[in-house]
Amino acid sequence: MAVVLDDHLVTLTCDNCGDTVAEPRVPSDGEVVWPLVSEYGWSGSPLADGAHRCAHCTRLGPASGGGPGGILGIEHLGDVTVVTVAGDVDLDTGDTLRMALRHAADMGGHVLVDLARTDLVDSTALGLLVRADRAAAERGASLCVVATSPLIRQVLQVTRLDEVFPVVRSRAEALAGLQAHR
Repeated sequence: MAVVLDDHLVTLTCDNCGDTVAEPRVPSDGEVVWPLVSEYGWSGSPLADGAHRCAHCTRLGPASGGGPGGILGIEHLGDVTVVTVAGDVDLDTGDTLRMALRHAADMGGHVLVDLARTDLVDSTALGLLVRADRAAAERGASLCVVATSPLIRQVLQVTRLDEVFPVVRSRAEALAGLQAHR
């Protein structure tokens, strides 16, 4: 378990190197740990039950693995918030993506949703992407999606969402496009 919650403390443990940080616990819906994660420059799930990586391990690159419908990480790269998703994103797992996209919106700036480790999205995920794109546009920013799966690329093309926001094949291409948008 990456997070230990007791009555008074939240303790995060890096899944990569084992480093820990602890702060007083502030009860919240769904045990969201992002205030602690982002304060220390960590990345990972916005929820207590997800993976977390310290600032040092985050700089080493994306974590491998991940579970169905999970958020592998949220990283802040300048004015771009990168949400890395793994597994299927559907009605049962959409809340995790919803919370991650809400955090990205709260950070301001552009949003990059990396679906390179995702094989299936349903209408729940598509709706979340559309809402995130609208929220970004309202604050003068952009949303970009990385999709390598032929199925996901086809879904985005058939639904014409690839005309609403950029859909690219690599994280580097997405970051370059968002930086050019400045």
